[in-house]
Amino acid sequence: MVNRRGWDIAILGAGIIVAVFAVLIYDEGTPGEQAVSIGSVAAVVLAYLLLARHEIGEDPPTWRVPVFIVAVSVAVGIGVSVNPFLAMLQTIIYPLVWMITANNRQAIVGSALPALAILVGFAAGEDFSAGGWASGLVTAGFSLLFAVVFGLWIASIADSAEERGRLLAELTSAQDAVQALSRDRGAAQERERMAREIHDTLAQTLAGLVLIAERAGGQYRSGKADAAMQSIATVEAVAREALAEARALVARTAAVPAEAAFDAALERLVERFRAEAGLQIDLDSALDADVDRDAQVVMLRCVQEALANVRKHADAARASVRVAAMEGTVVLQVIDDGRGFDPLAPRSGFGLDGMAERIALAGGALDIQARPGGGTALRVTLPTSSAAHPAVEPA
Repeated sequence: MVNRRGWDIAILGAGIIVAVFAVLIYDEGTPGEQAVSIGSVAAVVLAYLLLARHEIGEDPPTWRVPVFIVAVSVAVGIGVSVNPFLAMLQTIIYPLVWMITANNRQAIVGSALPALAILVGFAAGEDFSAGGWASGLVTAGFSLLFAVVFGLWIASIADSAEERGRLLAELTSAQDAVQALSRDRGAAQERERMAREIHDTLAQTLAGLVLIAERAGGQYRSGKADAAMQSIATVEAVAREALAEARALVARTAAVPAEAAFDAALERLVERFRAEAGLQIDLDSALDADVDRDAQVVMLRCVQEALANVRKHADAARASVRVAAMEGTVVLQVIDDGRGFDPLAPRSGFGLDGMAERIALAGGALDIQARPGGGTALRVTLPTSSAAHPAVEPA
């Protein structure tokens, strides 16, 4: 916003200086001529206070603008006719005209009127002689040219600043929109991650609890108390594991055993499925220490999902799990002798699709070889380091 107080000080100060110097320099003039000089300066200052000052700001110009231009033109023309030094009033008239007019065209026309008045004033002071016209033309012409050039330059700077402000506002708005989209996308990714986590941890564990509990009930009804007690002990152990998984999810950590040794965690996972499903599962794991934790987490999740599918769908008697690192990759194979399925047939479950998405996020590949009645072979290949890929399970 334009500071009117600053303009007040500038106009009043310039008016006083011009009036003082006009009287001192033109001391040969009659008292009446000096009074006209002072009156001309006062008229310009008064026109500013009554008219132009109200137009300074961001509101559209009103009737005061043309009245102000006419008033100061008459005042400066009369003043110059008795004292040529009053042409210095141009230094405050032109900036005011450019400040209060609506556009460049109005500012140029508004500046031309005071310049014409000064030209006539010079000519009148010299009794409209050729010399008077020449002096007026030089003074008014050069002043008007300077005012127009300088005004257009300042106006272009102001327009550029306004355009930059508009672009900055648009950029800020666009950034806000991008941030909102990023937050929405992050929330969606987090929901997907949590869905995978719940499916791969709590859902799998609870499904195992249901099977073990059903088996314990059947054993109890058959009079196999010892076997039922052993199954109940397994239920307790699996329930404690589910509790640990839930706590890990709440803490936003990987819901896997905390031990650094991948082989120990894998052995415990396989042993749980042996107890839950009564499967014979062969395990062969030879993983290098260079395989980072992200790849280990993905491998454990894939083993968990694959064995869960064997338990629920394959009706298999035997399965094997093989994990090995080779040439910058880690390879997982899970093979069963169950009834198989058609990998290309539509699926309603979330397990295999979630596994494929998890593997893809880690930069790996999933291959499933299966046919109805012929068992299933699942192969997962992952890079041994996540340095070239985003973290699979962000904190």
